[in-house]
Amino acid sequence: MNLFPINAGNLKLDGGAMFGVVPKSIWQRTNPADANNMIDIATRCLLIEDGNRLILVDNGMGNKQSDKFYSYYHPWGDFNLDKSLKAHGFHRDDITDVFVTHLHFDHCGGSIQWNKDKTAYEPAFKNAHFWSNKDHWKWATEPNRRERASFLKENIIPMEESGQLKFTSLPEDNLLKNSELSFDIFFANGHTDKQMIPLIKYQDKTIAFMADLLPTAGHLPIPYVMGYDTRPLLTLDEKEIFLNMAAEHNFYLFLEHDAHNEIITVQKTEKGVRLKNIYTTQDIFN
Repeated sequence: MNLFPINAGNLKLDGGAMFGVVPKSIWQRTNPADANNMIDIATRCLLIEDGNRLILVDNGMGNKQSDKFYSYYHPWGDFNLDKSLKAHGFHRDDITDVFVTHLHFDHCGGSIQWNKDKTAYEPAFKNAHFWSNKDHWKWATEPNRRERASFLKENIIPMEESGQLKFTSLPEDNLLKNSELSFDIFFANGHTDKQMIPLIKYQDKTIAFMADLLPTAGHLPIPYVMGYDTRPLLTLDEKEIFLNMAAEHNFYLFLEHDAHNEIITVQKTEKGVRLKNIYTTQDIFN
């Protein structure tokens, strides 16, 4: 197995929204804001080369929205999915599976693109299956008013219409062992219903793709929960369960949204689970 970080682009989000009830005087120590209160955010995806399979975990915002839409998120840096794939010797047509942790636009927007004439939408990965789960799919296609602006129909419905959509199994508890994609999946419901956190066995390590369960290293303290989460009290419990498990088993936490820290490990302290070590992907994916 080989693993590759894929940078689908950087953006900025409101620091207050990203940290919920935590005061700015505290969160800005780890996630400094600009003059408009915006903090740096990555959309760092993960490419898994496993035998004949090439699995892409999440794919960023994509490029089919209007300039006005993107202006809300202040894109920065010279990164995009195709350039990142090419740097590792791949093309989007090589992808066999696109695993979407959840269907918010910054995680799945790159799944669908305009056709050549910009008259209709089409899969951006023509040879891939798109992976979600039935419960989350229903949640996203019949959205609550809180999340409606994050579940964009043009990102979601064309996956089903293409015939390329598949669903993972659902566990009886929160952990699915040996999923259809050969890695374990931790299911978390606080941010959105049935968000999927892949746990990938790589050499002698477990790589946890953290999605929005842990957006950045600055979110490690249990009460540091995003204002975007639909069930923040549930997020508290899920973070505590997962981070304790990560500390006990020395998981390597791959941070999708942390623009400055790629991978971290954690440890138990008197104050709870806290940062242990910071790594680059180059340190780990040798």
